[in-house]
Amino acid sequence: QKVCYGGFKRSCYKIAYFQDLSRRVGFQEARQACEMDGGALLSLESEAEQQLIENMLQNLTKSGSGISDGDFWIGLWRSGDGLATSSACPDLYHWADGSISPFRNWYTDEPSCGSEACVVMYHQPTANPGLGGPYLYQWNDDRCNMKHNFICKYGP
Repeated sequence: QKVCYGGFKRSCYKIAYFQDLSRRVGFQEARQACEMDGGALLSLESEAEQQLIENMLQNLTKSGSGISDGDFWIGLWRSGDGLATSSACPDLYHWADGSISPFRNWYTDEPSCGSEACVVMYHQPTANPGLGGPYLYQWNDDRCNMKHNFICKYGP
């Protein structure tokens, strides 16, 4: 269900989490699902909003429904065909909803660019930590056809 808050320009959010792996979707499907529901894939405008989403995911995990690993698509992506390998690559990412927020929360050594052009928020509580710590809530670029959960955001 949608969760709405008084702050954050009164945005509302919906976490689409599927324990059933076969129900997880690619980036464009996630984007369409949010848009058909009147929202957009999540854009994050600040550390505070990032923290809000982390808290929502923690509450989801605490709810005792056996929430397990599964990354979440957010609305950050890199368009264009060429494989971006230059140092400018991180600057090529933009928000699907048109927001111009410069806020980023990349995991260490991300984005790796290449053929990975769509961004997930890590949610792998059972994975062993890597160089950047646990794979929880930081961002990683991934292939757009990978199947993940997703988070939608709705205007006030």
